[in-house]
Amino acid sequence: MANTETALKDAMTSIEGVIGVALVDYTSGMALGTLGGGKDLDLTVAAAGNTDVVRAKARTMEMLGLKDQIEDILITLGGQYHLIRLLSGRGKSGLFLYLALDKQRANLAMARHQLKRIENDLEV
Repeated sequence: MANTETALKDAMTSIEGVIGVALVDYTSGMALGTLGGGKDLDLTVAAAGNTDVVRAKARTMEMLGLKDQIEDILITLGGQYHLIRLLSGRGKSGLFLYLALDKQRANLAMARHQLKRIENDLEV
């Protein structure tokens, strides 16, 4: 089992094209840990903004009467992918992993696969 710091480092090193990664509590909008990012990507701002995305999608699913769970949310920009993976399991409720990827260097399918593996190894 990996702690937050180890999981974020794993994402940065094992996923091709990663710009930044964060573990976020979407009940508060706070980043519990971040790695990467930089002047062009403030991960604490991204954490708060993507919390609104998760909440909006959850509300929409509730209004539609969908009795399913969100696995991940993909936002595609001109040069980047932004992947939000909601965590499930004991102690992980209310959390998501946020991953920003360089579109030119990333393999989206592999990134999703690796992020799921990291989620399974994460102990919060």
